Amino acid sequence: MAATIEIYTWRTCPYCIRAKQLLQSKGTEFIEYSIDGDEAARSVMAKRANGRRSVPQIFIDDQHIGGCDDMYELEWQGKLDELLTANNAV
Repeated sequence: MAATIEIYTWRTCPYCIRAKQLLQSKGTEFIEYSIDGDEAARSVMAKRANGRRSVPQIFIDDQHIGGCDDMYELEWQGKLDELLTANNAV
């Protein structure tokens, strides 16, 4: 079963674009929350992301992964594919 992937972005953020490109290269579908200038949406994101207010913030099956660099680190470690395809619900 495919994981549920959510990503909070700004449209012109290069890290957001890079993170989405990685997910697209994996053939995964994701829910994108474009929060450009929306402080209320950014506060919701920060609450979910343990106070992190930078974008992107990425969640896989409701688990906070972090930002673009964090997701690429998982890719380099060979762990991202497992997270994207496994149902990690406990």
